[in-house]
Amino acid sequence: MKSNLFITAFLAMTLSFAACNSSAAKPKPKTEIGKSDDASTTKIQVALLLDTSSSMDGLIDQAKARLWDIVNTLTTLKYEGKTPEIEIALYEYGNSGLSEKSNYIRQITPLSTDLDLISEQLFALRTNGGEEYCGAVIQDAVKDLKWAGEKNSMKLIYIAGNEEFNQGKINYKEAISNALKNDIYVNTIFCGNKTEGIRILWKDGADYGKGKYFNIDSDRAVEYIATPYDEEIAKCDEKMNKTYINYGAKGAEKKMNQVMQDQNAKKVSNANYTARAVSKSKAAYKNESWDLVDKTKDDANAISKIRKDELPAELQNKSEAEIKTIVAAKSKERETIQKEISVLAKKRQEYIDNEAKKTKKQDDLGNAINTSVVAFAKVKGYTVENN
Repeated sequence: MKSNLFITAFLAMTLSFAACNSSAAKPKPKTEIGKSDDASTTKIQVALLLDTSSSMDGLIDQAKARLWDIVNTLTTLKYEGKTPEIEIALYEYGNSGLSEKSNYIRQITPLSTDLDLISEQLFALRTNGGEEYCGAVIQDAVKDLKWAGEKNSMKLIYIAGNEEFNQGKINYKEAISNALKNDIYVNTIFCGNKTEGIRILWKDGADYGKGKYFNIDSDRAVEYIATPYDEEIAKCDEKMNKTYINYGAKGAEKKMNQVMQDQNAKKVSNANYTARAVSKSKAAYKNESWDLVDKTKDDANAISKIRKDELPAELQNKSEAEIKTIVAAKSKERETIQKEISVLAKKRQEYIDNEAKKTKKQDDLGNAINTSVVAFAKVKGYTVENN
């Protein structure tokens, strides 16, 4: 990479709502390639396409620093008064450590509600010089991800970088055209001068994809606003972690990863950790695949289906009735803590908004994404509610 500016792109998020009155007598309609045939939920899906070539460390740092702010923005969106399901996917491209046959592209995670996994993989990224094929990575994301089929779902791609947008054998206009056929809108984030980004077709990519074009200074460190509520929210988060009860083959590992991602957030800044704690208090942060409390909300009969050896040691000698009592108590405790964080989070955001008015808005990845997500949501009929 010849530019010294950095890149990152990010998130995929999806909202989906129940709606399916098809008769059992009718044959199931064939779905398009890459689309889900599940109409039971409305989704906000965000695919984050990150350039991990040699000069992109700064942008990746911005992605780490803004992940939870972005999640918190997504959680303010409602559709017909209901909370959407949020899914994020990660791709890296332009990394010489990847296969040339794959066009130097790797799917890091599919569209997923596992926010700890997204954080884990984001913090594991390493840069290495390469060829940046924007058209190819957009094409892969469109073809390979399980995009929702409902019209009221919000499906967004964000691609960030600082080299020519038209590199590689895959024509970016053809790739974007396929995205639009599936109601997926493409947004571009150029790491560098606005005029330069226009010249090397980043704005053209966004215009063609019916998305937004942004340019950012990826060399600039993210600035945070500390608030009087951060410490109290952090204490609540520590208490909330104790309400999780792992189960299954990977339960203990996942619970450890939850704590590890807390630590990763803290390494960035205390304010970033606070933003993560706020995210963990929202409905978007759900872990039914390894947490018994979330699992029983998803399936009231879950406890009777789980083998004793899949439970943590302290529960293996308990009866089913005793386990249900313990899980119910942890669930109630978590709800109380989440409500406490919600009250504190509103005060925190009001403080941040007031302080932000005193300074110029920072030009970074998170602000670019948050601004466009909210604008696009309003067009799609979503409302923004500070929750």
